Amino acid sequence: MPTSPRIATAQIAGCIIVVRGVRVLLDRDLAALYRVPARSLRQQVKRNSKRFPRDFMFQLTDEEVGQMVSQSVTPSRKYLGGSLPYVFTEQGVAMLSSVLSSDRAIAVNIAIMRAFVQVRSLLASNQELAERLTELERQIASHDTAITSLFDAIRQLMAVPESGSRPIGFTADVSG
Repeated sequence: MPTSPRIATAQIAGCIIVVRGVRVLLDRDLAALYRVPARSLRQQVKRNSKRFPRDFMFQLTDEEVGQMVSQSVTPSRKYLGGSLPYVFTEQGVAMLSSVLSSDRAIAVNIAIMRAFVQVRSLLASNQELAERLTELERQIASHDTAITSLFDAIRQLMAVPESGSRPIGFTADVSG
């Protein structure tokens, strides 16, 4: 059995972007990973279009490409090859394994699946951290209120009584 090439999962995870609320990979990045021209990758996908419904793969709009360039996700429109790119969801990448069957494609698909899992795991741990921070903020806010009340009570106890007030304790009235 031939050895499969090592693919850096972290490198792939860095290529995963969010478009329309979905984590995807650009066709250009996939083609580079597979070491095939992007044009060839798109051609294979078009030949097998029934395998790629809209929730597996979709084409970016001109506006989405503009946003990617303005947010520095991509250096320029030219970087994308001149046409509107396709993006592939995790399921779309899995489906690519049925279309592309070279040893390199198999190794890349395995690495990509691991990268998607890694990204999901990081996002889940970030969500857990955010929830814990929110809980701590709430606890601190309630502690702040309690501490403020405590200081108010101490200040009242420390206040010097007004002169002219009645003395404390029993006094015998001798005038009567």
